Amino acid sequence: MTGSVEEVRGQKAIVRFDSGKCIHSRNCVLDRPDVFVPNVEGEWIKPDNATPEALLRLAINCPSGAITVERLDGGESEAAPLVNTVRIRENGPLALHGNLAIAGQEKTLRATLCRCGHSQRKPYCDGSHTGASFQATGEPKVKESAALARRDGPLKVLPLPNGPLQAQGALEVVTGTGHTVNRVMQTYLCRCGGSANKPYCDGTHAKIGFKAP
Repeated sequence: MTGSVEEVRGQKAIVRFDSGKCIHSRNCVLDRPDVFVPNVEGEWIKPDNATPEALLRLAINCPSGAITVERLDGGESEAAPLVNTVRIRENGPLALHGNLAIAGQEKTLRATLCRCGHSQRKPYCDGSHTGASFQATGEPKVKESAALARRDGPLKVLPLPNGPLQAQGALEVVTGTGHTVNRVMQTYLCRCGGSANKPYCDGTHAKIGFKAP
């Protein structure tokens, strides 16, 4: 265990689990309860119960990026997607998938970022939206936007002090049901929970005195 990251080495792959990013989507324990064994004492991650390919699929299916897999068999590892996306979760967080650099931290491919304003692990979601009864559609209206010349590449996400998430780079805004509703090279995403134009910032953070680094 290093900080919040648990590392388990198997014969053909290393599985890393970052509890600080986990939003308990439970995809891992539902898809492969023999690998991510729920409700047990002691070691609960068992990489050798699945092939490296299956472990990689589990990692890719983890929206928060809490699960990552390093293959030891020389096989193909997880690659950045061909399209950078932010999926708007109904009454929940922003799920990003891309070649991400978030708040100057180590690059990652997946992350779920708070948009309710209540997370204690900002800019990451910690599930506080449920307790706060946060309500925000996962199906925002379509904005007219032209096709991007390039849909992948570096995507920088910077939480502005006491303000929104500034996203710089090719990004497609996608609804929870998979419809693309906007294409941008730069945008500002609400993280105070108060915008009347969610998922975008409308300046409400200043009016309500939102505080976050």
